[in-house]
Amino acid sequence: MLEIVFYILSAITLGTAFLTVISKNAIHSAIYLVICFFSLAGHYLMFNAQFLAIVHIIVYAGAIMVLLLFTLMLMNLDKEDETSKPLLAKFSAVFSAGILGLVLIAALRKAQPENIEYVNSGVDYQSIKVLGKVLLNEYQVPFEFASILLLVSMIGAVLISKKEEKI
Repeated sequence: MLEIVFYILSAITLGTAFLTVISKNAIHSAIYLVICFFSLAGHYLMFNAQFLAIVHIIVYAGAIMVLLLFTLMLMNLDKEDETSKPLLAKFSAVFSAGILGLVLIAALRKAQPENIEYVNSGVDYQSIKVLGKVLLNEYQVPFEFASILLLVSMIGAVLISKKEEKI
């Protein structure tokens, strides 16, 4: 039963991720991305990581997607303003993606699973208390850098989308 749920969640994740990339409408693309985030949270629940699943939904499906939609609506993207890409640019993008795909396939074919013996340390890493101590003691600097990066990107998005006054 768990295997069937895994395959259903994987199909939803891959399908919505693909639709996110190929969708012409940015709002539809954002909605597909939210559905993809929810299906990834389902994978976290299958790993018995409930806290991570809830944080994933709150942070990604909530805050990041609201920020993305807000930025998209501020930028007011119109199809009339968008220039058509030349055929050479389209061909080079497809060629680059194909080469990248071949490199990834070659790397995955050479990869071998590493057999490591699992040792139970007795520490409950699912606990919010332990996670808070690890985040705010060992990883405090990267945690603060991430918050500064999000703040700067939000300010940058507002400044880019701000219309200049005509004199």
